[in-house]
Amino acid sequence: MADNQQPQDNAKASMPKTIEAKASGKTEPTANAKPAGKASSGNGLLWFFVLLNLILLAAAAYGGYWFINKRTVTQTKLDALQTSVSQTLTEQRSRVAADSNIIKTDLTKQEATDKALAENQQAMEAKVNELAMALEAAEAQLQEMNGRRPTDWLVAEADYLVRMAGRKMWLEQDVRTAIMLLGNADKRLQSLSDSSVLPVRALIAQDIQALQQVNPTSQVSVALALDGMFKQINKLPLDAPEENYSAPETAVTDSAADWKQNLLNVWHSLVDDFISVDFRDEPVEPLMTAKQKWLAQEQLKLALQQAQAAALASEQALFVASLEQAMAILSDNFLTDSPEVAGFETALNHLKATDISKAIPTELSSQAALEALLDSRVKRVFGEGVSAL
Repeated sequence: MADNQQPQDNAKASMPKTIEAKASGKTEPTANAKPAGKASSGNGLLWFFVLLNLILLAAAAYGGYWFINKRTVTQTKLDALQTSVSQTLTEQRSRVAADSNIIKTDLTKQEATDKALAENQQAMEAKVNELAMALEAAEAQLQEMNGRRPTDWLVAEADYLVRMAGRKMWLEQDVRTAIMLLGNADKRLQSLSDSSVLPVRALIAQDIQALQQVNPTSQVSVALALDGMFKQINKLPLDAPEENYSAPETAVTDSAADWKQNLLNVWHSLVDDFISVDFRDEPVEPLMTAKQKWLAQEQLKLALQQAQAAALASEQALFVASLEQAMAILSDNFLTDSPEVAGFETALNHLKATDISKAIPTELSSQAALEALLDSRVKRVFGEGVSAL
């Protein structure tokens, strides 16, 4: 390659000199002059090389232009391809990011679902364990119920009797019935033959003793006695002088001979309703009118009614005051010498000496103990249904 280029360089260097010599009409003398035929053949070869060089330069220029143009087109295509690839990569990255977010969201939901399922499973397991324990407890209670049910119901009966005794005592003031109900409750506990109920029985005995110390006077009996006396008031004689006046005979006879007497009788029957004349030969005392008699009787009845209400309410002071008022009315308006009034006054004095006050206990000591015993021995086995007793 280097050998081929060296002749070409020598030819190129000699070409300007030859052209200049031809232009000036001079010829350089050569040391070795060659013939003309050889000179023309050398020039043709020179032109061939010049033309060849021009062709090569043109080819090289065209090749360079084509290369540059092709490179520009290729670079444009590469840029477009790169842009397309970048957009594609960006879209793919966006899709991948979106898919990743969706996957993360799904994973989060799945984790939450798994956590909820785990919690539900734990809750179900705890519920199953609780139900199993409740079943075991129920079986134990059933076994205990089979052996203790007949006797434990006696505790419920005793509690019912004690509560009924409290109602009789506080609502109806019936201490005697309350004592009887407490005694029946003690008998129910005694039939258990269980030493664990002895403290409760001791409290029941204490309540019975406290009620036996309450005044035994029956308020109802006192009220009934006053009611019987109330009905006898109208029969008591009042302290008023008797009227000895007797109306004249006003009967008309059929005899004609008695015409004068018959006329006089008719006259008296007409006049006596307007004018009444009474002749007395003893000191005149004021008479009680019918309204005064009625008022005296009603005052006595009112005093007895007040005493009756005070007896039912155990108001000793009001009871005594009402009886004293009745005795004062009886002494002022009724005939005290008569046996009826004397007996009535004696009955009032007897009732006045009667103590009707009652200090009833405000609570029963055995009631709370029986409720505790009922909770431990009956409600624990049978549930809250026993509270309906």
